[in-house]
Amino acid sequence: MARGAAKGKPSSSAVCVALLRSRPPMQGNAPEGAGAVHVPFGYVVASEKWRGSQLAQEIQGKIKLVFEDGVAPVDFYLSNRAGILYITEADLVAGNSYRKRLVRVRNCSNLKGIVIVEKTPMSEQYFPAVQKFTVLDLGMVLLPVASQLEASCLIVQLVQEQAKEPNKNPFLRKKRTLLSEPYLLRTVQQIPGVGKVKASLLLQKFPTLQQLGNASIPELEPVVGQAVAQQIHAFFTQAR
Repeated sequence: MARGAAKGKPSSSAVCVALLRSRPPMQGNAPEGAGAVHVPFGYVVASEKWRGSQLAQEIQGKIKLVFEDGVAPVDFYLSNRAGILYITEADLVAGNSYRKRLVRVRNCSNLKGIVIVEKTPMSEQYFPAVQKFTVLDLGMVLLPVASQLEASCLIVQLVQEQAKEPNKNPFLRKKRTLLSEPYLLRTVQQIPGVGKVKASLLLQKFPTLQQLGNASIPELEPVVGQAVAQQIHAFFTQAR
């Protein structure tokens, strides 16, 4: 009897696959492949290319991970509206092909893209270029990691923070934008001369990267002083 009941009860993996296959059609002007994945609550949907990787192995066991074809250009979907684009050391060394993926996600109105980049001794010389393109040109959040192990911890943390704000509660939807704040803080800390304290002060005065990038030296000076203000202004203007 118990055996028959168990046989009739679908596994959680089977339920997840069924939900993935019943994804709703894309809406609006979303690029093909972006924002088209339905993510069951408590799961992360990963591109099939990550199966067997160190990153996937580190994530599995901490959160539920399901692999799916056709989720490009995003590598990991945290929810229906939030995805991670992962740029490896090899991607940076190989050239600028990763930029097309970033632009596709940036142009997708119904998807928030978070960019994770491997910043290693080998890829460090290429990091400023991807940082300026991602942060300054596209206005996206960029999070550097030293390894796939560190990236796995970051992804788990992101998923846990998303779970704190249930999607079905209409009173909490606006608060979901707070998810990016700690990662925006880390992004601003990548600017030369800016540490955690100064980054916090800057974001209080200039809440977005666009506002910070458009700020003049006289506007920056009262917040961080003349020397750092000049460094920040130079960082943004040199990228234009």
